Amino acid sequence: MKPFRYIRDPLFVCSCALYALNRWAFKPHLHSAFLRGHFNDLLLIPCAIPPLLLLQRQLGLRTHDQVPTVSEIIFCLFTWTLLFEWIGPRLIAGTTADPLDALAYAFGAIIAFAWWNRTPATRTARSTV
Repeated sequence: MKPFRYIRDPLFVCSCALYALNRWAFKPHLHSAFLRGHFNDLLLIPCAIPPLLLLQRQLGLRTHDQVPTVSEIIFCLFTWTLLFEWIGPRLIAGTTADPLDALAYAFGAIIAFAWWNRTPATRTARSTV
């Protein structure tokens, strides 16, 4: 199995590009509730986990270079949902909790997990289509 590429991972790079595109190109000009409210939430896990795991690897807290594990993804999903949708809205004035944001984080996590754990046969089949 190839090592995880961290911040050079194609899903990370693509997700960050989509985040920037949505933030500065789409949201100011399009009036889509999904693009304004939940699209970037889908990108939380694929954008945030690779640099976090790279930092953990550099600090010696992560002992392998494999794709993110289920437990790493679930821990980040739980932690960020708790911070952004429960603690943050209670401590920061003007912010609100949105259960749909948490659902978007989870859906993004499922997509990221599926991408990171696709088999070589799946990759080959997709590249020939």
